Amino acid sequence: MGWQSRTRTLQVFDTELSADTVEWCPLPQWSHVLACGTYQLQKGDDKTAEDSTAPSRIGRLYLFDCNPQPSFIPPLTETQRIDTPAILDLKWCHVPISERPLLGMATASGEIQLYKLMETQQGTCGLEYELSTELGPDRLALSLDWSTGRGESSDVRVVSSDSSGSITALSLGEASLTAVCQWKAHDFEAWISAFSYWDTQIVYSGGDDCKLKGWDLRMGPSSPTFTSKRHTMGVCSIHSNPHREHILATGSYDENVLLWDGRNMKQPLSETAVGGGVWRLKWHPNQEHLLLAACMHNDFHILHCQKAMEGQDAPCPVLASYILHNSLAYGADWSRLPLSSFSPPSPQESPQTSIGLTESGGHLRIHYESPTASFDTSLEDDSGRYIPDQSPLPEKSSIPDPFTSPARDSQSLSCLMATCSFYDHMMHVWRWDWSPEEKQKPSEPAPSS
Repeated sequence: MGWQSRTRTLQVFDTELSADTVEWCPLPQWSHVLACGTYQLQKGDDKTAEDSTAPSRIGRLYLFDCNPQPSFIPPLTETQRIDTPAILDLKWCHVPISERPLLGMATASGEIQLYKLMETQQGTCGLEYELSTELGPDRLALSLDWSTGRGESSDVRVVSSDSSGSITALSLGEASLTAVCQWKAHDFEAWISAFSYWDTQIVYSGGDDCKLKGWDLRMGPSSPTFTSKRHTMGVCSIHSNPHREHILATGSYDENVLLWDGRNMKQPLSETAVGGGVWRLKWHPNQEHLLLAACMHNDFHILHCQKAMEGQDAPCPVLASYILHNSLAYGADWSRLPLSSFSPPSPQESPQTSIGLTESGGHLRIHYESPTASFDTSLEDDSGRYIPDQSPLPEKSSIPDPFTSPARDSQSLSCLMATCSFYDHMMHVWRWDWSPEEKQKPSEPAPSS
């Protein structure tokens, strides 16, 4: 049985400043809340060296309320905006803290800031500043992750990476976020850090030194548990699968998504070329095989990882692609909000269908400007050769049955997504529908005269 994959834009929002991170609140009572973070580099005046002003990085935190309706009313309403230092990453804690949602923010001022979600007098939700912790001088906080990915509420911790190449593990107390340990993990920017959600004493990190590393906080950070050079360029995304133990997804400027079994980090389970630097990876909230990838110069893609997770050493096929952004694809997240009240695309509409990756005869010279604007990465070597290997692009001919246990009896899957892009400062909210193709009824034979 074939499967039909459709994407449809529901709303586009101009964030004014460059948008690089979007996060839906994961808590069921507040799953209608969406946060978006922005980053803007303000360059100094072009005067003499003595008089020039150093560039500053400013940001803005947006909060939205999503109210799905069975009509064509845009679902999002902006409820708050807060001017902040430039924002590099946002993550909600997966469990309530003091019965309230808590949003963590990694900033260009080198801080991890926490905001608490509260009800306002107008009946909406608003963020209130809770506390912050500095990671150290002369650095940008580049990422953060919570230890709560599987809903564990004891010993809540945060891990963060920064532009000095350091990783910091922090512990959340009643009124403090305290650094437990900090260590130099990478030679250049440490783009990403993440917990193993199954053993939160294990931390992974990736940096612009092209290395993926693992750390055991019980052993101290004096040396990593492993160092992988399997990615050929800077490692910028890592996400532990909250549904399948040991499964880890990583992405890089080398335009590949690698799936790993954490028990054997010498060789990945699979490698999938996605045609753009992989800035963010997000596992689906409840479908363990679905992975959302923000691919910088090549849009957003939903990968199906079942064969790879079963050890079949196959690239992950692309089930759907969202191609309507006009700039670097940086932020992406699945919503947990049910879509039962959304009207599905009608037959008269022409929704954007799944557009897989296409082969091209050659590659233009591509520069990946880091979101910190601290350097550019060129994807050509000195001889003008394209660095990422010409590996085969993901298969899209045979779409697997998406519904393994416990949802095998389901007839369709509908998901709500938010994505954002950098230089065009746009956030999109869109839906993806995946359903069995309807069998066409055989045509009636013409009556004989």
